[in-house]
Amino acid sequence: MVSTSSKSLRYEDLVRNIINCNKCPLHKFRKKPVPGEGPLDTSIMIIGEAPGRYEDEMGRPFVGPAGKLLDYLLSLAELKREEVYITNVVKCRPPRNRDPRPEEIESCLPYLVEQIDIIKPRLIIALGRISGKTLYELMGRKWRGMKAEHGVIIKGKLGDLDLTLIPTYHPAAALYKPDIKKILEKDFSTTIKEEVKKIKSNKVNVRRKNLLDFINQ
Repeated sequence: MVSTSSKSLRYEDLVRNIINCNKCPLHKFRKKPVPGEGPLDTSIMIIGEAPGRYEDEMGRPFVGPAGKLLDYLLSLAELKREEVYITNVVKCRPPRNRDPRPEEIESCLPYLVEQIDIIKPRLIIALGRISGKTLYELMGRKWRGMKAEHGVIIKGKLGDLDLTLIPTYHPAAALYKPDIKKILEKDFSTTIKEEVKKIKSNKVNVRRKNLLDFINQ
């Protein structure tokens, strides 16, 4: 088992590499790279697409209006922001908030893969088409589009890691589209909430078993 200190050191090295990265042209336009934030021992990761203006200014993921909506959506799944690790596929803001290009995603992808390997989540919530498609491809699956895939539970492997993936719309898409907001609310309050309950229940059972094993020693 990897120690907490070695995990933290590995994560610090990763963040340092992201901050100093110049592998694609996006580094020329950024104010601050956005590695991600959250506990390294969490079972749940949220992966968006790319930083926006507010994120670029602060160096933190989901801090603008879409972030406020995400906080609300997390509450529907009985989660708090501090319980999950949040990042994006691409760590630097594309100019004018355009979609990241394939070569930019390819350059940044090793960072995301390493983040997943460090944290080893049981559940990944993919926010947005680019995030969903990227993670489907990493898991060897064909992406059919967000309309078909949102709220779908995918069980599979990413490398050696067994995990559950649930894609849904990006909160930014819901800010001015009530229909998408309703879909997001349903996905978080039903499918995602049920998976979160399973994870939390399993953690309680593991702690209980560990305590009983300790008592019976």
